[in-house]
Amino acid sequence: MTQDWLPLPGTPVEELDTPAIVIDLDAAEANIAKMQQFANDAGISVRPHTKTNKSPYWAWKQLNAGAIGICCAKVGEAEQMAAAGIPEILIPNQVITPRKISRLMSVAGTTKTIVAVDSAANVADLSSAATAHGIELGVLIEINVGMDRCGVDPDAAPALAQEIVKASGLRFDGLMGYEGHTVAARDFEDRKTEALRAMDKLLSAAAGIRQAGIPVNIVSAAGTGTYNISGPLDGITEIQPGSYIFMDGDYLEVFEDFKPAMTLLTTVISKTGDRAVLDCGLKSVSVDRGTPYAVGIEGVEVGSPSEEHTKISLSGEAKNLSVGDNVSLRAMHGDTTINVHDYYFCVRNGKLETVAPIVGRGKFR
Repeated sequence: MTQDWLPLPGTPVEELDTPAIVIDLDAAEANIAKMQQFANDAGISVRPHTKTNKSPYWAWKQLNAGAIGICCAKVGEAEQMAAAGIPEILIPNQVITPRKISRLMSVAGTTKTIVAVDSAANVADLSSAATAHGIELGVLIEINVGMDRCGVDPDAAPALAQEIVKASGLRFDGLMGYEGHTVAARDFEDRKTEALRAMDKLLSAAAGIRQAGIPVNIVSAAGTGTYNISGPLDGITEIQPGSYIFMDGDYLEVFEDFKPAMTLLTTVISKTGDRAVLDCGLKSVSVDRGTPYAVGIEGVEVGSPSEEHTKISLSGEAKNLSVGDNVSLRAMHGDTTINVHDYYFCVRNGKLETVAPIVGRGKFR
C-alpha cells in the first residue's frame, strides 16, 4: 500500500507537496452561495453537475446551500456519491448495456435516482430491470436542443413519453436539454441568441407532451455559461451548472460572474538563466482547452507541458524565482485537470483547512 503523505490542517500553502490542486475555500463557497441565490430569486432549483468537482465534500456544500440534488455524468460517479449518502442523483446521460443498468439499479436502491433516455429500446430495458429489482426509477427524456449529440427531436418527445408512462418500474419526471454548444461563446449576445434558440426546442417539447395529457414536472437545462439566460425562462424548473464552483481559465474568458477558486500549485525544480522547469506536466494538468497560465506573479510564460515537466520563460519579477519556489497555475479546463488528481487541498487565509478526496476521478464507466 502506498503512502500519500497528506499534510495536517494548518499547514501553510507554501509547504504543500506539489503538484497539488489548491482550492480557495472562501471563493468556492461564495460561488456556491451566489448560484443558489440566483436560483432562489428566479424561483427555480439548482441541481449542480458534479462532473466538475467529483467529490461528495463539494456536493454536500452545494446541497447544504439549497441544491435539490446533483448530476453525475456516469454511473461510476453516481456510485461514489450514493455511497456518501447523497439523497438524489440525476444521471443526465443514457445508461446502456445490461451491466451498467444493473449497476444503475444498485444506485437507485439506495438513493432517489433519475436517468436520461432518448430511445424506446432503452426505456424497455430500464423498465425490465427496475421491475425485477422492485424499484421505481425516475426518467427524463433528453431533447436534442442543438448539440446534435444525444437526445430526440422535440416532435418525437410525446410518443417517447407515452412509452415511459406505460412502462412498469419507471416514473416519467420530465425533460432535459443541454445547450452545451452555446455555454462557452465569448460574446454574450451570441451566447444568448443561441441559448434561447435551444430553449425554444426544449420548451416546445414540454408543451407537446402536456398537450398529450402527460404532466411534465421537471424541465432541466443550462450550464454555467447560460445559467442566467436559460434559468429565468418561464417553464424551466432547474439548472445544472458545474464549472461555476471553481471556474477555470476557459470560463473566465466567457464571463467573470464567479470567482476563480482553483489553482495548481507547482514547484520550480530547475533553473538556467531566464528558463525554469516546473514539476507538473500532462499527468497533472490538462491542455485540451489551452496551456495553463501563471497567476500571482508577473513575467512567467508557460510553455507546452511534457509528461512530468513544464518549461517556463522568465521576465520581470519572475526572474527572481529560485529552485524550490512555488508557482501557481490556472488550468484552462478544470474538469479534465481535476480528473487526474486524488485530492483537493482546501485553503483558507493561506493555510490548509482540509484535504478532500476526489472519489469520482477516473469513474468514467
